[in-house]
Amino acid sequence: MSADDRQREYRRDMLVASMLIAAGLVMSAVSLTEIRAGDPERIAQATPPTQSTPGAETKPTGPPPDPPTTGQRPSDTPPQPARPDPDAQKSGAQPVLPPAPAEKVAPPIREK
Repeated sequence: MSADDRQREYRRDMLVASMLIAAGLVMSAVSLTEIRAGDPERIAQATPPTQSTPGAETKPTGPPPDPPTTGQRPSDTPPQPARPDPDAQKSGAQPVLPPAPAEKVAPPIREK
């Protein structure tokens, strides 16, 4: 390839690159003018404004106070066992948990 061909190809590549940059700038300018021409309130607020509840002026503001905690477990509901007692199993109650797997025992490892 001669030097003239390389220079011609370089000029063509630069022309294509500059056209792409110019097209990008034009698209950006068009987008910005469209944003400016549009309704600014629509862009600034994604959701419609909330409506006030009727009678909100007379209601107290703020969350309700939290009930006092004693730090102890509630005593009205005793904890239930995972497995029913033997009398209940005899009467037909099914255990909540499956039976535990049997332990796997292997012979001791012999040392050499």
